[in-house]
Amino acid sequence: MAVDLTAGTMAGVAQLMVGHPFDTIKVKIQSQSSAAGAAKFSGPLDAAKQTITREGFKGLYKGMSAPLATVALFNAVLFASRGQMEVLLAHKDGSPLVMRDQLLAAVGASCAVSLVATPTELMKCRLQAQGCSKTAVQRLLDAGLDVAKHTIYRGPRDVARQVLAHEGGPLGLFKGLGATLGRESIGNMAMFGVYELVKQQVVELKGLPSKEQLSFSDLLLAGGLGGTAFWLGCYPLDVIKSKLQVDSYTHPKYRGILDCGRQVVAAEGLHGLFRGFAPALVRSFPANAVCFAVYEATKSLVNSVIS
Repeated sequence: MAVDLTAGTMAGVAQLMVGHPFDTIKVKIQSQSSAAGAAKFSGPLDAAKQTITREGFKGLYKGMSAPLATVALFNAVLFASRGQMEVLLAHKDGSPLVMRDQLLAAVGASCAVSLVATPTELMKCRLQAQGCSKTAVQRLLDAGLDVAKHTIYRGPRDVARQVLAHEGGPLGLFKGLGATLGRESIGNMAMFGVYELVKQQVVELKGLPSKEQLSFSDLLLAGGLGGTAFWLGCYPLDVIKSKLQVDSYTHPKYRGILDCGRQVVAAEGLHGLFRGFAPALVRSFPANAVCFAVYEATKSLVNSVIS
């Protein structure tokens, strides 16, 4: 487990550095209709342009301190719990795990990682949807709204403090847990399933004796395609999760996952469930390619040092 924890930590840091700007744009687009004082965007490029104009390039990394502080734990839990599930599902005759086993391992890992992801993403989503606090205040003033009646967050700790104080205590940090669990379960089954499938196909095409002989570029390809499969499988649930997590506690617009989905479809059509899909899809390949390749490389390095 220690090897998976170490490799997962390094993979998570690499993934975050590559993917966070795309994630910021995705969340801004997803939540713009429900976040107080949020800017309005015509698309991903417009969201990126407005963000850079108003906040500079650092605005693309808004809210990164929250996931950066927990990225080690997040990825360590994901890969370590998946590794432990693989141990539990190991065949007595020593034969390799089949796809069904890989999917079960992904679901088990998803249950564990959702407990870490939910509070972290709640803080991240609220900061990303709001943008720069000074800019958010100005937008409220420009719209003729009373700033005192709207919550303005000064950072991740302030989000956590205000949620704990005004939104039901510790349970408030787990708002959107159901949607997060659904997203992680469906997404990780797709991601790890495709990742293992692509690795196996490359092994057969190259005539390699095992997956351990795959090159770094092979792992980049498998990881990138796996990451793409993640979002193709679960994106509507991610949209719903983001909307639920930035929804008002005192005057909620949505009563739950199904009601949120129903309202989005009624107001925007099915297209509304894929708002922000472009930046998520663009992000998925490079971010996950780096994540899986760094994970496998680190795991191999640590194992060689230990042995």
